[in-house]
Order: sequence, then C-alpha cells, then structure tokens
Amino acid sequence: MRATSTRLFVILALAVAIGLATAVSPFASASPDGLEKVAQDKGFVDDGRLHALQDDAPVPDYAFPGIDDERLATGVAGFTGTLAVFALGSGLAYVIRRRAAGRPGATGAPAT
Repeated sequence: MRATSTRLFVILALAVAIGLATAVSPFASASPDGLEKVAQDKGFVDDGRLHALQDDAPVPDYAFPGIDDERLATGVAGFTGTLAVFALGSGLAYVIRRRAAGRPGATGAPAT
C-alpha cells in the first residue's frame, strides 16, 4: 500500500513539475536578474566571461537549440531539464538505497 501511494505521489509530482516547466517557463521575465542588472548599471556587464563548462552547455541561455520559436524553445528546455534532473535524482536515490540495503543491519535485523 505504501509503495503504491509513494509511486502515485512521484508520478503526480513529476507531472506537475513537467507541466509547470513546459507551460510556464516561456512566460518568465526576460529582464536581467539582480546580479546582471547591477553589472549593467555599473558598466561592467561586457567584461564578464562564461565559464568553460558554459561554452559547451547543451541548452544555452534556457532555450533548446535548433528551435526557431523562442517560447517553444524555452518550454522544451524546461521539459528536458525537468526530466534530466528527475532521472539524475532517481538514479542517485536508487544507488544509495542499493548500497544501504547491502550493509549489515540496514534492514532492521541485528548485525552479526
């Protein structure tokens, strides 16, 4: 019973997260965030450089590459990012559970 309710919760939470990331992200403000605004106001925004990891980012500037419609590209990026984070988190949780189950005393039985 508990496994079913947990699974249902995860499915519903993932559906809500994907729905929000896909449908709402295209309407996010295009205005600069606080740090970018200060950099613009102080005149050093053009002095900044991207980190080497950002140069080869799979989804640069929150828009999926290859899609001409900016809102659609942002929605697809939100969808893809949400699925990627969920997959990474699920995989990490699976590995941690497997490791914990393999240790003596992890199942509640006394260690020998």
